[in-house]
Amino acid sequence: MSLFRPVRRARPRGPAAAALLAGTLIAALLSPATHAAANPAGAAPAAADPPLTTPWTSQVSARNALPEYPRPQLTRDRWQNLNGSWQFAEATAGQAPPVGQNLAERVLVPYPIESALSGIKRHVDHMWYRRTFAVPPSWHGDRLLLHFQAVDYHTTVYVNGVRVATHTGGYDAFTADVTDAVRGTRPQELVVGVDDPTDIGTQALGKQRAPGDGIFYTPSSGIWQTVWMEPVTAAHVERVDTTPGLAAKDLRLTVHAAGAQAGTVEATAYAGRRKVGRVTGAAGTELRLHIAKPHLWTPDDPYLYTLKVRLRNGHGPADEVGSYFGMRSISLGKGPDGKVRMLLNGTFTMQVGTLDQGFWPDGIYTAPTDAALRFDLQAHKRLGFNMVRKHVKVEPDRWYYWADRLGLLVWQDMPATYAGHSPSAATKTQFETELHALVDQHRSHPSIVVWVPFNEGWGEYEPGRISAAIKSWDPSRLVNADSGVNCCDSLPDNGEGDIRDDHTYVGPGTPIQQGVRASVDGEYGGLGLKVDGHMYDPAHGFAYEMEPDAATLTRRYTELQNRLLQVEKGCGLSASVYTQITDVENELNGIYTYDRKVLKPGADEVRKANLALIKASGSVGQGGGGSFPPGTPGLDGVAFYPLDEGTGTVAKDTAGSRDATLVNGPAWTTGHSGSALQFNGSNQFADTGAAILDTTGNYSVSAWVKLDRRGSFATAVSQDGDTNSAFYLQYSGADDRFAFSFAGVRALAPAAPQTGQWYHLTGVRDAATGTLTLYVNGEKAGTASACLGDPSTGHTVIGRGKYGGNQVDFWPGALDQVHVFDRALSADDVAALYRSGK
Repeated sequence: MSLFRPVRRARPRGPAAAALLAGTLIAALLSPATHAAANPAGAAPAAADPPLTTPWTSQVSARNALPEYPRPQLTRDRWQNLNGSWQFAEATAGQAPPVGQNLAERVLVPYPIESALSGIKRHVDHMWYRRTFAVPPSWHGDRLLLHFQAVDYHTTVYVNGVRVATHTGGYDAFTADVTDAVRGTRPQELVVGVDDPTDIGTQALGKQRAPGDGIFYTPSSGIWQTVWMEPVTAAHVERVDTTPGLAAKDLRLTVHAAGAQAGTVEATAYAGRRKVGRVTGAAGTELRLHIAKPHLWTPDDPYLYTLKVRLRNGHGPADEVGSYFGMRSISLGKGPDGKVRMLLNGTFTMQVGTLDQGFWPDGIYTAPTDAALRFDLQAHKRLGFNMVRKHVKVEPDRWYYWADRLGLLVWQDMPATYAGHSPSAATKTQFETELHALVDQHRSHPSIVVWVPFNEGWGEYEPGRISAAIKSWDPSRLVNADSGVNCCDSLPDNGEGDIRDDHTYVGPGTPIQQGVRASVDGEYGGLGLKVDGHMYDPAHGFAYEMEPDAATLTRRYTELQNRLLQVEKGCGLSASVYTQITDVENELNGIYTYDRKVLKPGADEVRKANLALIKASGSVGQGGGGSFPPGTPGLDGVAFYPLDEGTGTVAKDTAGSRDATLVNGPAWTTGHSGSALQFNGSNQFADTGAAILDTTGNYSVSAWVKLDRRGSFATAVSQDGDTNSAFYLQYSGADDRFAFSFAGVRALAPAAPQTGQWYHLTGVRDAATGTLTLYVNGEKAGTASACLGDPSTGHTVIGRGKYGGNQVDFWPGALDQVHVFDRALSADDVAALYRSGK
């Protein structure tokens, strides 16, 4: 229910006569409004101090608050910008709109009230905005449309006391025809009431929290995108939907119109000044505009055609609008290595991007200027990225316009709710209404290639149905049903959508491409650096991995991207999203500081590493990729420790020459066959003194094991890496199961083991299939996908592991007959080894 009670409705005007509107070119997008709006709010709001200033903070004033044309894909040459100084007041429940009343405070629209740029800089749940405006005399006889690009969250609009619109949703544009509420030529009164429960409701709100904290940030309430108006003919264009069709060399075009039951559309496409196509047909129907030799849109060549649309209905002047489009396709298909990949224009192009959350220290949700809005995207291009993931936020239309023009692929998230996995029917309806509006409003931007309805399970429900709904609304793009389906609050992955998306910090994750979906690293990284004088709150800054200086940050970033290069080639990865392009409040893991004043890592090194990933798109599957040496035949392996000495400090390698030294005095005991080693579970192990295995290829390890106790991790055989063991043949205390593991990935046995009982464990790493397989007593017990093995030059050891740079997981019990193989044993090999007893 709306907080705001309407007042008595004023007497409407009679029907307005239509007037011809001239078409507009794309150049008009860079210009402010043709007519400046009357601004009776009085003195401009007093500036508030932001926690950090950006290079654009000082450029903002009541005279130039985002003056650019706000709707780049449907332009007209006559419009009026209503941004600037407005009156403002807090509201109370049930309060009538303050028609004819001056409000005590001043707010700078369109900056959210919590922002310093607004002049308010505090959170308010219920609020009033008020101003007057003048209708230019040249607009007399036209219909007058009042547009709100975005208001958070529930909005009621009055013109001269007449309620002209209500809207629920914080991210989509809405429009009111206010013609019949306008009175004569005197100043017209505009009152806007807003109700924003933020995180105490079930609304879609992304990362807004009151107060912001941790990975959630300061909320943005009220008007936060441009307010404007324009005159139109009685029959006029409301929306132009375009979808490129490369196979047919055409543009599928639907013109949605108002006030015309049977209007006729004429659409003309231009390449520069040259006309390249024309189509006519009925409004509201799909038309095909043929483009004989389409110039494809790509990140390297973001070519845009100009589109002019004229609507006639036979009873008045035509409505003319300008637009643009790009010719490109996005699909799934086989890459050069036969793995399913994301294809741009039919070709695998590795998508290399960042997480872009779109927050600002001075404007919070609203960039201070259009140049600031453009800056983050230009930074992506300068640093060699070709993609950006817009994270649980929707930007103003001009952001997507700049992505289209600059050449960046966009993954567009739906702002999350936090209603849990069982939201009410009303919450679902509202979420899906806003999701549909998101798709409809932005469907014609060539930059957008992926829709992301859910992130890490936040507010996730029925992902299969939601993904199918998005596909029905827009079959031309891919759907990432749940970014981070492997973590957090995500529901079980049942194969929904076009993409399986892994989130691993610091990572990168190594999700292997399987089945019919593409595989991506939708979040990884999070490398941090503190920069004095450029932190939101120095006492509370954090990152997933904090670096001591810029040189270390640059080196670590390069290491992550080099690792991604292996994942791209070996695992079939199609895309990567690094966290993140800028710091956000207390998160200090940005490539830029939050104020956009400092680039933290070396630009040349970042660009080189990113471009290497993109360049590799054309060489995946060429060499390497799945061909591995056959390994040493037989069941002894390349190292075999029978552990039959029964005494001494050395365990003989009877298959090779890498005898193991006993460390900290493990005792000899009765084994499964002959003698064995007894470990105390705290500091004892046996060190072979060598890196026996190439852990980037195929290998297997086996041992007879007996546990004296359960509950904590315990490792029978491993090989040390720089930070973690390359593999673990182990007991997983977290699962109470035997396991064969990489750090973060475990192939688990189905049941808990018993203490005091001998078991034969075999772990098989098959690099060609990207799997880990655990066998228990000769039978296959569990498998897991892990497409890459970590390179390791550390020693192969018996009785412990390594994690986080420390020796860990010491075995509490006995171990016997340890084998190390430089090949992936078959199931028959494992069964034979178990039966042999050795």
